[in-house]
Amino acid sequence: MSDIHWPEEVTLVLMEEPADVAARLASDVAGKLADALHKRNRASLAVSGGSTPKAFFEMLSSAPLEWARVDVTLVDERWVEAGDPASNERLVRQHLMQNAAASANFIGLKQPGNFGGSGQVACESALQGLAWPLDVVVLGMGNDGHTASFFPDAPELSQALDPDNPAKSIALTPPSQPQRRVSLTFSALNAAGFTALHLKGHDKMETLEKALDNLADVRAMPVRAFLGRSVSVFWSP
Repeated sequence: MSDIHWPEEVTLVLMEEPADVAARLASDVAGKLADALHKRNRASLAVSGGSTPKAFFEMLSSAPLEWARVDVTLVDERWVEAGDPASNERLVRQHLMQNAAASANFIGLKQPGNFGGSGQVACESALQGLAWPLDVVVLGMGNDGHTASFFPDAPELSQALDPDNPAKSIALTPPSQPQRRVSLTFSALNAAGFTALHLKGHDKMETLEKALDNLADVRAMPVRAFLGRSVSVFWSP
């Protein structure tokens, strides 16, 4: 790991225990949200799914914030109903929207309507209710170098990564994935005040090292789009 050339914009939080990383991330995110609430009426947080953030969610849920003034949404979502085991909304409601955070305002990406059509229009409309730009974004990363639902094989990837795309969300159909996806766009994510990349495992560090070898080739590993800007990497083995 000492041989990795980290861009100056990347802040590292590397710890041996996943629980320590989760606690540090929860503390930092709570601090950023508190700062945002001092400056304006509402604060906004976008989080990712998967197994890695569960402990982080549970720790953050007890943070002493004015949660009723916090809007929570997802970085991305599978186009499945909220009760589906594959739903990121289900995960967030179970692990984050509890304790003090139960009073936060949650806005899901899976909305009524058809995929890529009326459902996408409803998603875009729902997202207008958030406090923009986002105050905090917590990303994950797959071993193929995707983050959010920016999969390398998604036909819609160029539009999703377009920094000038005015949309907040986009429907994606990566052939490698069993479900269709909806994701916040890069332009929506990139404007966030604080961006964290939350990772666990040596395989993820190897993927990150590979991504750092050629930051220019964003299409091959879309996580690279965030590694050339201010981002905090939270990692444990």
